[in-house]
Amino acid sequence: MAIFIPEDKVLEIKNAADIVDIISEVVHLKKSGKNFLGLCPFHSEKTPSFSVSPEKQIFYCFGCGVGGNIFSFLMKHDGLAFPEAARTLARRYGVDIPNKNLTVEQKKRITERESLLKINRHAMEYFYRALRSESGGNPLNYLKKRGFSQQIMDTFHIGYAPRGWDNLLNFFSKKGAPIALVEKSGLILPKKDKRGYYDRFRDRIIFPILDVNKAVIGFGGRVLDDSLPKYLNSPETPVYNKSRSLYGLYTARDKCRATNTIFIVEGYLDLISLHQHGIENSVATLGTALTPEHVRLLTRYASRIILVYDSDEAGIRSARRCVDIFWKEHVDFSRGDVFQEEKADTHILVLPQEHDPDSFLVENGPEKFLAAASEAPGIITFLIEQAIGKHGLETEGKIRVVADLQGPLSTINDNVARSLYIKQLAERIGIDEKIVLEKVREHRADKSLKNSGTPIDSADEGNRLEKQIIAMMLQFPAILPAIKMYNVIEYFESDALKSIGKTVLDKQLSSEAQISELLTSIADPVQENLIATLSMIEESWDENGCLKLIKQFVTAGKRNRDRNILEQIRAAEKKNDQKTLDKLLKEKQKMAVQSQKQKLA
Repeated sequence: MAIFIPEDKVLEIKNAADIVDIISEVVHLKKSGKNFLGLCPFHSEKTPSFSVSPEKQIFYCFGCGVGGNIFSFLMKHDGLAFPEAARTLARRYGVDIPNKNLTVEQKKRITERESLLKINRHAMEYFYRALRSESGGNPLNYLKKRGFSQQIMDTFHIGYAPRGWDNLLNFFSKKGAPIALVEKSGLILPKKDKRGYYDRFRDRIIFPILDVNKAVIGFGGRVLDDSLPKYLNSPETPVYNKSRSLYGLYTARDKCRATNTIFIVEGYLDLISLHQHGIENSVATLGTALTPEHVRLLTRYASRIILVYDSDEAGIRSARRCVDIFWKEHVDFSRGDVFQEEKADTHILVLPQEHDPDSFLVENGPEKFLAAASEAPGIITFLIEQAIGKHGLETEGKIRVVADLQGPLSTINDNVARSLYIKQLAERIGIDEKIVLEKVREHRADKSLKNSGTPIDSADEGNRLEKQIIAMMLQFPAILPAIKMYNVIEYFESDALKSIGKTVLDKQLSSEAQISELLTSIADPVQENLIATLSMIEESWDENGCLKLIKQFVTAGKRNRDRNILEQIRAAEKKNDQKTLDKLLKEKQKMAVQSQKQKLA
């Protein structure tokens, strides 16, 4: 990667920042020996394989192979270029860095992002003041009638967009804000005749959307009456992505971690009502269906997720739509020695007739809500009941119910859980358990057959000793002089590993803590991941063990090299190619002299 930040500043940032602190804001980490473990934020997994080393200041996922240091984590996770990642950390840890080394494009991108966040922050403050002014009297009364306290409104920075077409536009014009950037933030829209702009949000309660770092990334607006659309949301912008954002997560994350449970609802008011009633481990989607990115984001904060839906048909449809995503991304039946559905990861809570979360809480209180949540079925039970409700229990209906369930049942990764659910389904619809089992096996066989054509990459099986030597060089830098003395890297067959070995020698590492610094200088992401992999291998090194490994490798390398050159000599003799033969004989003699000098003790 090209370094646009002075090296001394990169080192200052690296020394000031702590990778565990940064990653723990987006990944639920637990101490495991010297390292920390969590669910990988870069791929879908149900058993933690994402490891963070505070000693080496690096991370690595043993599931997907992604690794790096604190800079590369921000680059991969937030989609930042290196300078942006470095400046983000610099701002957080109070390190002052100059702008002169940035390219024009990089300066523009950083400036635009910061400007958009600043515009959003000003807009939030404008809406906040408007709600509490004389013109915001009716909206404020509306919220108070809904039971929202002043404290909860302040916590969520709730505001009001006044009536009129250009209130916010005039506000930013007076501040001298670039109108093109205000438009890019989604707060204003161009008129049809292209002669000016108008406010997107008008006469609406405003719900600012903040990310986990409390940056204002977007807004949602709700009407005060029954007019449509009831909700209006910011469009996607360079700082706002609906599929990766959840309303209220910045206020909920600590409680989610403490309780290891997250409630998900579908609306701003429902979410705020949950918090108002003390259920603070809750978030809401933002006018879009749940996505795999949402699920991966949530599993960084808790392992138990409860989806809360209205009792109407729309709520049921939403539950069915999201089940497949949660099934693929989150459900794990392999935890614990004995399977219990109440300990499964994801539950579906469908509220009683004619209730949404807000109305249920107002009428029944948080205790009954939590009691209902504790009895919410897991995904399979929910699917069984929904399939029966959809198809019925006549002969044709039972056939369709089994067809609906054979896919989910076949993917359960625990034999006990699968067997219990098959039995449950068979008893519930009144058919022979063996029939259901047969259908599930058929589905698994079909799936295996489809996947059997996928080629298995065996390229990683070779070069085992070469990888071990690189791991040794990274984790026991005291051996580097011996590596250099015996030209160990010259015997490498893998070009990628040879390149890494040379880089490690050039950097002259003196401790494992410098691995993070080494990663900053690596331009190839594949090599970066490989270095992180080899750095995280748990192995005890001492000088004798290292020299033994070097001797084993160099001996084998020399043997292969001698065999290769002998084959080339025979080929040259057979062709009567005297010029090549002379060259090969000199090379052989040179290698013999070299070997004599490099004899190992």
